Order: sequence, then C-alpha cells, then structure tokens
Amino acid sequence: MNFTLIRDSREQCPLSFPEGQAVEIGTLATGDYSLKGLQELCTVERKSLSDLIGSISQDRERFSKELQRLRAYRCRALIIEANISDILEHRYRSNMQPEAVIGSLASFQVKYELPIVFCGDAEGAARYTLAMLRNFHRQCAEFAKQFKLED
Repeated sequence: MNFTLIRDSREQCPLSFPEGQAVEIGTLATGDYSLKGLQELCTVERKSLSDLIGSISQDRERFSKELQRLRAYRCRALIIEANISDILEHRYRSNMQPEAVIGSLASFQVKYELPIVFCGDAEGAARYTLAMLRNFHRQCAEFAKQFKLED
C-alpha cells in the first residue's frame, strides 16, 4: 500500500527514510511529518534532545501552544531523538535539572493526552515515524474500504 509522507518545509534537519519512500515537502499547520491527504488527521512532532530542552525551557509558552494544537489530531505523537537515560544523566547543555525535564514531559503527556516516544536517535525516530504513519494510513484505508469510501 503506497502512501506519501509530508515533511514540513520548516524542518531544519530532516529525517532520512528508506529509499523509495515518497516524501513531499509542504507546510503543515502543526508538527513536522504527516501523510499526504491525511494532514488534518495525523501529525508527528519531532525533537532532538537539545531542541526539546530549549522548547520546554526558553520557548515553553510557544511549545505549549503547539502541543495544544496537537490535541486536535486523531493520530499524534511527540518523537524524541534521545533515550530517557540521556535526560536522567544530564547529557544536554542547560541548567534545567533532569527531574524538571521529566516532570515537564509527564505533565505534557497528561495535560495534552500526548504520546511521547523516546526513539534513541534520528534513525530510530525515522523508523518509528514511518511505522506509525504507515499504520495510520492502513487503518484509514481499511475504514474507507469497509464503508466503501475509497476512490
């Protein structure tokens, strides 16, 4: 089942997907990756560890608004290119304490009903993002077939 990913045009360091996976650049209302034709239903917000720390410290108000917008999506996730041990062992440049980072993430998860996935690195983030979007696409296609909504 073929599908096309949409990568937000503002994404500064794009994920690398397997060769042959169609990816188009577009402007997403929220998030960094989505599915062509399903942009209003699904989105993935992706953060490196340094970007995450900056988002929950200096840019917290802006980031909170972004997470609030994510709530409107049927399929959504915050994908982090790090392991939780990277936070716990303070492997980032900031005075923000690991307990405060973990506490903020837990608060976001509960407040915004947001799945948060630690993927280890960019490769893990790409694999998880692709798997998540592939599964959502498959479910949408099955729904359309079941209710004879397909083209």
